[in-house]
Amino acid sequence: MTPSSTAPAPVSPRSYFIRTFGCQMNEHDSERVAGVLETMGYRRAASAEDAGLVLFNTCAIRENADNKLYGQLTSLKPLKEAQPTKTVVVGGCLAQKDQARVAERAPWVDVVYGTHNIARLPALLAEADSSSLPVVEILEHTETFPSALPARREVAHHAWVSISIGCNNTCTFCIVPSLRGPEKSRRLGDIVGEVRALVDDGVREVTLLGQNVNSYGRDLARAGRAGPGRGNRTLFAELLHALGDVEGLHRVRFTSPHPKDFTSDVFAAMRDVSNVCEHLHLPLQSGSDRVLKRMQRAYSARRFLDLVAEARGTVPGVAISTDIIVGFPGETEQDFAATLAVTRAAAFDSAFTFEYSKRPGTAAVDLEGHLDPAVVGERYRRLAALTRELSAAANAREVGCSRELLIEGPSKTDGSRMSGRTRTNRLVHVPRTPEARPGALVEAVVTDAASHYLLGKVAHLVVAAPAARLAASPAPGEGGGRRPLPVVGASPR
Repeated sequence: MTPSSTAPAPVSPRSYFIRTFGCQMNEHDSERVAGVLETMGYRRAASAEDAGLVLFNTCAIRENADNKLYGQLTSLKPLKEAQPTKTVVVGGCLAQKDQARVAERAPWVDVVYGTHNIARLPALLAEADSSSLPVVEILEHTETFPSALPARREVAHHAWVSISIGCNNTCTFCIVPSLRGPEKSRRLGDIVGEVRALVDDGVREVTLLGQNVNSYGRDLARAGRAGPGRGNRTLFAELLHALGDVEGLHRVRFTSPHPKDFTSDVFAAMRDVSNVCEHLHLPLQSGSDRVLKRMQRAYSARRFLDLVAEARGTVPGVAISTDIIVGFPGETEQDFAATLAVTRAAAFDSAFTFEYSKRPGTAAVDLEGHLDPAVVGERYRRLAALTRELSAAANAREVGCSRELLIEGPSKTDGSRMSGRTRTNRLVHVPRTPEARPGALVEAVVTDAASHYLLGKVAHLVVAAPAARLAASPAPGEGGGRRPLPVVGASPR
């Protein structure tokens, strides 16, 4: 074997690879990190092995997030030893939580930064170039909204748009407020301006992001910076109406609202604004009033079901998804039975179910009554069986219906099919056709249903895919279009 066959392949020091853990907000932040790196002259690599800079954007919501990160860092250590010039960066929520501990557990990491530091990344990388020690910077407050930074989107037809950061709630199972800080909203005009620019760039659909989207703008109202409204609408409802006036924007989604903050004007906007999708993600978390009180969720099971009824009574054809936690400290079999009862009464179209896990830094860690994992697992399986049954029934009602799909790309399991989503966020697989290209809107007839997806056939094209420069299939390791976003302001609820 020749020496050249054993030496690692050379990599460009100005190439990067990002691995994202966690929620949509983390995905949004990763797009901004990629945009910042590309303005510095970096280009995306296909893998960590091929990259001069490897960045982990971390999550801290669940226990296995720690295990995933440190497992990935451990597997990267031999690569770092073989390629000493490779830069390893850890950012995001887990970095905010663990701070210097990341560098202690993985001393081969070069830079550690928190949730408020994305705009500081160029300076941190420059410091790492001239320092023999890991560079660790954790800010406690956001100075620049991530959405004010340049972005490198994964796909051409969809964009995440952050309307607020941080959270003012005190849910006892959640660590987000301590990691993301208090709630801070962007000005409505800045959000609309960003969305208009995205549409000009070929975007068909935007998803509005916030730790609690439907409390958007309350801090602006207190500061007297909310701007003019119409009638008695909340600013979030006003934002939905404003986005309805953006020509060329076909779909608006939002996640995640908090049940305690839902107002009727938002349901009315979902009904009246043509591009706001008929899909509502409304986290239940528990169907027991006693457990909800221990979670500090500030609503009752009855209030939650009233919201479900109002949504279905106001928004024709709305689909409702949810989050549910099983095995919260102190949950009895009676409490769990109440969760099953509310789940069945709400008849959710889909549900994300989670087994409770301890998270240091949350109030729930100190509550009495932590359950045996075997009990939690058994309850989780019963709940999952019920939610699969409800999802299958909801999907079965779609068979024979004609639905508009936004094509996302090839099916992950069958290369002969393309995958798209309905306005109600149902996943539909259709045969490949010339019309069914990523970013295209097509009308499809649903032919078959399973609990997690539908099958269909394309009937006709509604709106063609974006221009080839944005809609072309990405090369390995590449994503969709990139452009600098307008600089505005500082900057599974």
